[in-house]
Amino acid sequence: MRGHEVRKLTALEDTHWWYAERRHLLARSIAGRPPGRALDIGAAGGGNTRVLQSAGWEVAALEYGEEGALVGRSRGLEVVRGDATALPVADSSLDLVVAYDVLEHIVDHDAAVRQVRRVLRPDGVFQIAVPADPRLWSEHDVAVDHVRRYTRATLTDLLSRSGFVVDDLWSWNVLLRPTVALRRRASSGSDLEEMPRPVNAALRVVVALERHLPVKSLPGVSLFATAHPVA
Repeated sequence: MRGHEVRKLTALEDTHWWYAERRHLLARSIAGRPPGRALDIGAAGGGNTRVLQSAGWEVAALEYGEEGALVGRSRGLEVVRGDATALPVADSSLDLVVAYDVLEHIVDHDAAVRQVRRVLRPDGVFQIAVPADPRLWSEHDVAVDHVRRYTRATLTDLLSRSGFVVDDLWSWNVLLRPTVALRRRASSGSDLEEMPRPVNAALRVVVALERHLPVKSLPGVSLFATAHPVA
């Protein structure tokens, strides 16, 4: 992701409804799991890294670009510069790897997933979030350097051929998908921007409703997955 987009993301992520709800989802996904060693790939401002830290995990933030690394270090994170297709991490040394909105930026996403497989312990967990549905492709994707959007089939195939078993796969941001689709159809760039507090609060309420509604199998804006290494 371009440096100025990383800065925009970091400025927004503490309060923006999108990032706030994703932090909740991550916290819920690790609840009850004994903390261990973790890696947050593409950590940027470190919102997800801090979720793991607060739950007792020993976590490093991985950033490819200089701008992202500078931003993370300015917020007190332990940041490792590195390429997701050649992780600077020892084999079988991690209990958890998180890659939220990362794989879509990587041309050789197979190499990145194989690297995650290499560094995870046999009982480790891989948490993934990616943008869903190529039909939603827009100037937003171009502005934030996406290479692709995923379907359930393409994400499952990617994980399976790289040595993972998919434990769970679900859609997110289902209720707001029509609004996002309309907005991005008319957009001319990234939609990473601050919004009025009442609007932000309302959108947070809407997306939080998905915690309680049976919508995870419907088309959404993102896909989330949890996977473990093949034995």
